[in-house]
Amino acid sequence: MKKNISMAPWQMITTVMLLTLVISFQVNAQNTLTKQNIQKVLDDAYSKFKDLQEGKNADYIKELATVDPNIFGIALITTDGQVYTEGDIQSMVSIQSVSKVFTMAKDLEDLGPQAIQDKIGVDATGMRFNSIVAVEMQKGKEINPLVNPGAIAASSLIAGADSATKWKNIVQIQSDFAGRQLSLNWPVYVSEAGDNLRNQAIAHLLYAYGRMYFDPVQATDIYTKQCALNVNAKDLAEMASTLANGGVNPVTKKKVVSQATVMYTLPVMATAGLYDDSGIWLFNSGIPGKSGVGGGLLAVCPGKFGIAVVSPPLDAAGNSVKAQKVIQYVVEQLKVNPYWIEPKQ
Repeated sequence: MKKNISMAPWQMITTVMLLTLVISFQVNAQNTLTKQNIQKVLDDAYSKFKDLQEGKNADYIKELATVDPNIFGIALITTDGQVYTEGDIQSMVSIQSVSKVFTMAKDLEDLGPQAIQDKIGVDATGMRFNSIVAVEMQKGKEINPLVNPGAIAASSLIAGADSATKWKNIVQIQSDFAGRQLSLNWPVYVSEAGDNLRNQAIAHLLYAYGRMYFDPVQATDIYTKQCALNVNAKDLAEMASTLANGGVNPVTKKKVVSQATVMYTLPVMATAGLYDDSGIWLFNSGIPGKSGVGGGLLAVCPGKFGIAVVSPPLDAAGNSVKAQKVIQYVVEQLKVNPYWIEPKQ
């Protein structure tokens, strides 16, 4: 027989108050990701860092030295497709090394994680992004797709019997992530192609060790073209948000890659995404990121949003100065660092 449970008025009031506090706590935990707060944090970040004058454009690629150093745009796209922007999100820069992430993702999608681990590697090298010593020491093994040797090998692995087909497939995957058809910045490509002898040397060394899977000269050219694709801050944010959303572009709703591919892509970004300063980046932000010497930097807050900043002046490691500061500020203000753990009460 069931008992009728009755409460005294004071018990009912206390229970309602406790429930209200619990609900309030749960709501407050999500309050940082409201539309109003996200836009405010982006606006504040833009105002805080817009006059920062640190860093300088990359000049070892001659065409990059001529890019307007005052370009400064921020974009954040949530996993439900909400787009937030501040500053210049129209001006294009070359994607450069950010492209490595999405070529790696395509190889993971087509070949599986074991093949990438076996044929390229997924370890941070602990050396410069274009190190020949790293290749020589490991005989082409134990590198990763986000440094130049691994990225050239990744381009050589892209499906296609000839360079034209491989290039078409690379442009398509990058475009699917960005949500629009990307185009080549010819002046940047010509500038890089005329001065990529070191990358050609790396490709030939990998070829000598059996770690290059297509003609080394053509693979280097494909990789060079890949780095010269034009993007803006919104493109990069959409690419990041597609990873944040488990491989489905939250704006176009197109499934670009599988959840498993994303799961294996993000750890490599976390350990090798910002050149020599990858560990410093992860220490300060807690989330996977990838930079390019064109001035773009994107980062992924899994399950929540992708964020990107374009600002060409770089630090000594080749990472955009403003972009790093903006994204770290946004992560802190929105309280989305996954290593920030609230104790159980």
